[in-house]
Amino acid sequence: MFPEGMDMGALLEQAQAMQQQLQQAQDELANATFVGTAGGGVVEATMTGGGELIGLVIKPEAVDLDDLESLSDLVIAAVRDASQQAVTRAQSVMPDLGGLGL
Repeated sequence: MFPEGMDMGALLEQAQAMQQQLQQAQDELANATFVGTAGGGVVEATMTGGGELIGLVIKPEAVDLDDLESLSDLVIAAVRDASQQAVTRAQSVMPDLGGLGL
């Protein structure tokens, strides 16, 4: 039951508007790409807003055959950087659902 005086039509309109905002935000994220870097830019990782790694650039100066562990660390750092950018964007574009008590 709904409290007396609550306008069900207005609540439904508000829910539909929020759903549309959420869909727009999800579409924006799905179409966005994020580039993370490490080592001053010697490693660059590109990810989609959905978290898919779609590109990896390793400049020659990042490669030391005697220290491949450092290269691995740089790749991980670049991927984390891109991922964090995607998370930050998601948090900034997702609508505030507090108006519906969600």
